[in-house]
Amino acid sequence: MIRTIQNGPVLHAIIDRPETRNAINFGVMSQLEEILDQLESDDSILVFALRGSHGSFVSGGDLREFHQLTSEDEALDMGRRMLKILQRIEALDCWTVCLVNGAAYGGGWEMMLSFDMRVALPEMKFGFTQGRFYLPPGWGGLERLVRVVGQDNSKWLLSGQRVIDANRALALGLIQEVIESEEKFEEWIQPMTMNDREYIRHVKRFANGEGWNSAKSLADEANLSDSGSKFPEDEAELISFAKFWTHEEHTSRIEAFLKSRK
Repeated sequence: MIRTIQNGPVLHAIIDRPETRNAINFGVMSQLEEILDQLESDDSILVFALRGSHGSFVSGGDLREFHQLTSEDEALDMGRRMLKILQRIEALDCWTVCLVNGAAYGGGWEMMLSFDMRVALPEMKFGFTQGRFYLPPGWGGLERLVRVVGQDNSKWLLSGQRVIDANRALALGLIQEVIESEEKFEEWIQPMTMNDREYIRHVKRFANGEGWNSAKSLADEANLSDSGSKFPEDEAELISFAKFWTHEEHTSRIEAFLKSRK
């Protein structure tokens, strides 16, 4: 149901259920959980990249399979499991990117919003269509949608069950870039493999509003203070800047750059 391909520090996952346009079912959930176990334990993987197969991205939840869930408890169990999967993707300390290489409807756009970055092919469509089935988003997508595009745009998208194209998605901030082909995706990813997980973890924590905790951890490791207490919160970036400044990787890259300029 999900094929994986590891290309050096990049782990590609391809959802491959063409008969359902790559809808999420319990089997896909199980394989995503196994992939997340690997990603959480293998620091050599710097980028996790997701896409669909056969001209589809993710069409949402598998309506035929999930329609068998008839009680609130069953719906809650399914929703909690998928919510946890997307929360684990969001918490990964490697870069996460998804290529929307086919239509992303319902749970498809909910899934893509759990990734750090999202790119799409020019002809792609994004469907905010759960309302057609009298169902609001349930996998954390509504909260993420508001965070990404704002309250008014979220209400506009969901109130009309709208389907938008890649250019409109780019303008709204749903995606970061439109790329011309799947072949360009690997090239687009490569700059993300320059730095290790320590660096990625640090940048993501600051970007997610957890910078002070990250800086205090670095200060503790470097014995710069007693739990970082002597540093005001507005110096959080400075603490980490100083730590990375003295890192041997920074020193060697600067030396190589200066040597190349001679």
